Amino acid sequence: VESNRTRKEFIAEQVMHKAQAMYGDAPTVVGVYRLTMKSDSDNFRHSAIQGIMKRLKAKGAEVIVYEPTLEDGSEFYGCAVVNDLEQFKTLSGVILANRSDFVLADVTNKVYTRDVFGRD
Repeated sequence: VESNRTRKEFIAEQVMHKAQAMYGDAPTVVGVYRLTMKSDSDNFRHSAIQGIMKRLKAKGAEVIVYEPTLEDGSEFYGCAVVNDLEQFKTLSGVILANRSDFVLADVTNKVYTRDVFGRD
């Protein structure tokens, strides 16, 4: 359990570091691309991303979510749901993605993912 907390904190720190490197001290909007942990899943009730989102918000980031299984314009844990992909990409300073996805190819400079080989 402690290692999970440590990993979530590490990821949140890395995302904020990426945002600061790109934008300095400007307010940060972090986009979370999909809440699910596995491909073709719609179960995100217990996904680790929720803990990372909480940590990012505590660090001062505004967090938005791209999740087509949720209603556009709604909120998920206090984060706006933006299901227009182009708008999501434009609004997000940094995009946190569990898996690489070809739809993010045009914004790879904004993407933080653990999926460095694009196979996960």
